[in-house]
Amino acid sequence: MRIIAVCGAGIGTSAILKVNAERALDRLGISADVSASDLAGVAAAAADAQVILTSTELAGAVRQAIGRSFAEIVEVVNYFDVSEIGDKLEASLG
Repeated sequence: MRIIAVCGAGIGTSAILKVNAERALDRLGISADVSASDLAGVAAAAADAQVILTSTELAGAVRQAIGRSFAEIVEVVNYFDVSEIGDKLEASLG
């Protein structure tokens, strides 16, 4: 399974989201390859992804960028809240 964490620049916020998504997945006992991407590179990164994690503010831009991808876009409010991320991933993957 592949999950992409997306922010505008692909450096800071997406890295935080990536690490916390890995923590959430570990707590759930789910194995996945989680990577970070910027908005400009999300289309290529999401080609084989099942889930894209991003903020509510970027969700529309991500939808436009990925076009007809089958990846589900999951909007995260608090990138530091591992419980929120875990709940949303569990709902998405379950």
